[in-house]
Amino acid sequence: MAHIHDLTALEQAEAVRRREISPVEITRHYLDRVERIDPQVGAFVTVTAERALAQARDLTEPSGPLYGVPIPIKDLNLVKDVPISFGSATYADFVAPVDDTVVERLREAGTVMLGKTATPEFGLPCYTETSVSPPSRTPWDLTRSAGGSSGGAAAAVAAGLAPAAQGSDGAGSIRIPSSVCGLFGIKPTRGRVSFAPIIPDLAGLSTNGPIARTVADAAALLDVMAHNNPGDLYLAPPHEGTFLACATREPGRLRIARYAEPVVPGTQVHPDVLTAYEAASKTLERLGHEVVDIDPPYGPDLVPQFVTMWFAFACVHPVALDRQHLLRPLTAWLRERGFATPAPAFLQAQSSLQLATRLALMVTDAYDAVLTPTVTEPPRPVGWFEEGGDPEQTFERMKRFAAFPAIYNVSGQPAVNLPLHWNAEGLPIGVMLAGRVGGEGTLISLSAQVEAARGGFWGDRRPPVW
Repeated sequence: MAHIHDLTALEQAEAVRRREISPVEITRHYLDRVERIDPQVGAFVTVTAERALAQARDLTEPSGPLYGVPIPIKDLNLVKDVPISFGSATYADFVAPVDDTVVERLREAGTVMLGKTATPEFGLPCYTETSVSPPSRTPWDLTRSAGGSSGGAAAAVAAGLAPAAQGSDGAGSIRIPSSVCGLFGIKPTRGRVSFAPIIPDLAGLSTNGPIARTVADAAALLDVMAHNNPGDLYLAPPHEGTFLACATREPGRLRIARYAEPVVPGTQVHPDVLTAYEAASKTLERLGHEVVDIDPPYGPDLVPQFVTMWFAFACVHPVALDRQHLLRPLTAWLRERGFATPAPAFLQAQSSLQLATRLALMVTDAYDAVLTPTVTEPPRPVGWFEEGGDPEQTFERMKRFAAFPAIYNVSGQPAVNLPLHWNAEGLPIGVMLAGRVGGEGTLISLSAQVEAARGGFWGDRRPPVW
């Protein structure tokens, strides 16, 4: 008989509806696994066991596709009366005063919050190594990083510590950890999921999104998370029906563009990553889609503009003067440059990126999807990004490792990671599909078709900790 954690999120909810298992049993099962396995994985920064069990006991009338299913929350998102550190020792004793509206939506859908998943300081790095919790590690090889900034969320799902998880993505932060943890992750269209009531939209780079083992689980979670609130700066085009329905819908024959040239100068794409990219292309062609090579729609001249904005966004979280010494070296380095960036330089950078997006979409909108690698290398060892202790060098490693995903944070397009390849070392390597603005439904249908053709993303494969 399958263990509870072998079931998908939708299967668990169905078992609850059939009264075959209770939300309390599911919650206890995962809390036990978190207690036993998380010290190896580093997925959680806070476990809210009593609160989770109380939530589960209150669920008495099953309704909705994820009712009774545990969904942890990333530690960049506010959960009222629960500590939130934003991955930083400077916020070690801070307790959230309100819920983010996405947290409210998840609670209203009958999901259970097991706790807060680990994130790097202020969500800035593409790896999750902090001063407030152990490093987040990919369950496929515990010597390797789970990526970031939703590294704890991805590690939790891949280790069977949660069936799916809420994450967020400002420069690849859902897709990067999904790639290195072998998961399906969705960065929705800009404006699909509100950050209300406190977290600002600003340039619209960041969005909440789901991480799961299956396309259908992620689609169902996106259905719950998608909403808007008064005052949101961005609104995604309306989506008819549910995203979950798209996971059972044939996509039809699509035109798919592809390129594998990274936008960051001097970046080399690892042979294993190119193998994954070519294999994904062949799979799409076998399914009847037209796959067309294109030139990269963005040029390397835009990297400095994005970096200017990243420096400035590193300064969003206020830090008391008497706590600034607690900042990690990379964060301090980024903030120093951010505070030195004049407002006109920030606005000029954003203007340049918007112009580039307008030109790029004239090319990519001719296709139903665009295929690229997700990251440029297989999962990196824990500590690799910070080797040598030079923040500038760390930042250069980050830029080269994550040279593909941030483009779609700039454009606002939806993008997903497909976990289609494991290399000879047994390490997962994903590929990325991006769609038209508002085109999550097409990406979900296409991803589900690929998943079905593969007999499931994981097949009989499971991480050693499973």
